[in-house]
Amino acid sequence: MLQQKSILITGGTGSFGTELVKVLLRDHDLKKIIIYSRDEYKQAMMAQSLPDSRLRFFIGDVRDLARLTMAMREVDLVVHAAAMKHVPIAEYNPMECVKTNIIGAENVVQAAMSNRVPKVIALSTDKACNPVNLYGATKLASDKIFVASNNLSGSTGTRFAVVRYGNVVGSRGSVVPFFRDLIAKGTDHLPITDPRMTRFWITLDKGVDFVLNSAEMMQGGELFVPKIKSMSIVDLAKAMAPGIPQRVVGIRPGEKLHEVMITEDDARFTVEMADRYIVQPALAWWSYKGYDDKGKAVAEDFRYASDNNPDWLDADALKVMLDNPTSVHG
Repeated sequence: MLQQKSILITGGTGSFGTELVKVLLRDHDLKKIIIYSRDEYKQAMMAQSLPDSRLRFFIGDVRDLARLTMAMREVDLVVHAAAMKHVPIAEYNPMECVKTNIIGAENVVQAAMSNRVPKVIALSTDKACNPVNLYGATKLASDKIFVASNNLSGSTGTRFAVVRYGNVVGSRGSVVPFFRDLIAKGTDHLPITDPRMTRFWITLDKGVDFVLNSAEMMQGGELFVPKIKSMSIVDLAKAMAPGIPQRVVGIRPGEKLHEVMITEDDARFTVEMADRYIVQPALAWWSYKGYDDKGKAVAEDFRYASDNNPDWLDADALKVMLDNPTSVHG
């Protein structure tokens, strides 16, 4: 699929974008990779650490439709990873979050259709499923925009799909580096928001592989959800610091007890495959075809959440993931 193709990555200097670029440069014979992001320092650092003639760097914001349209010329695949993700900051700056996550999604769609880009795949989050905070609400709106845009592309042939997954091990803003920092500073306890809390976990490289694989198999309109492991926050703290006591501090505003990636309402449109679930679009033209593994319909009361997940991490498996956050496929 990617042989001599051109790829544009919005938010390309973030954790996901950086790992995606490394994989693409290492494993694929590409024509070029366009890094589209706002931070010139991060772009300069990436150019130094990954010297490769196939890399192109565009300073730009997803809020800027004209700049996006220029950057997407002759592009074959867009991976939309740019987002405003910090939950408390989004709550305090709601219009900024809306401009980046919702208006930005609309701009990506319009720029892609204007340039007749064949495929666009957007990164979502578990927080978009039954959202309880603004970040999740804006990402839900973004997901809806990308799915519905398959009805608008017409003769341009552009197809849009979405990938949704949970916490990335070691990513900025997650609890793992927070706990690590406290442990390194000699803390006398680890703060636990709620002992019942559970979370999905995925390694960065598995997230990259899943996005590329989903981009290859997409027909347009799907929401792809990987089968990944869960762990309780208490077991996570015990695994990282067995001898340090825990202290319950209460759930923060906008935080859930358990992550949900597929609700019962989406179950009617969901099929299960060997390594993933696919929420099919409610589009008039949609027909389920073209996958090697056709999958099977899930039960009507199906719910894919971190507390009812049949696949759980133990302390040993977590340690392997923490030691090799970008090279473990667990």
